[in-house]
Amino acid sequence: MGWTAIAAALVVLLAPAAKSTGPQAMPFLGGGTPDTHAWQRYHFRPYTMALLFIAFEMEMMFMYPWAVVFVSEGIKALAEMGMFLAILSVGILYGWREGIFRWQ
Repeated sequence: MGWTAIAAALVVLLAPAAKSTGPQAMPFLGGGTPDTHAWQRYHFRPYTMALLFIAFEMEMMFMYPWAVVFVSEGIKALAEMGMFLAILSVGILYGWREGIFRWQ
């Protein structure tokens, strides 16, 4: 830990300060500034459908082992699965509100 602090201090003290001019400090894009942000150019439309697929996949992944545990645990396992399905249905309702069930 001490060697790291010493090395970092030496780098700060001995490294020359970078002096960049105006054109050097600008982003490289053929000499101009970008018109749009990078996230505005790319739209990942299957995102909400992928979320819905993951929601149903998680449901099936937990339902099969739960059926075995339900036999031994009883009403406690039923309440836990009810909470899980309630949280899952909130995600499905969100997807419905976003319009992932409408095919274009």
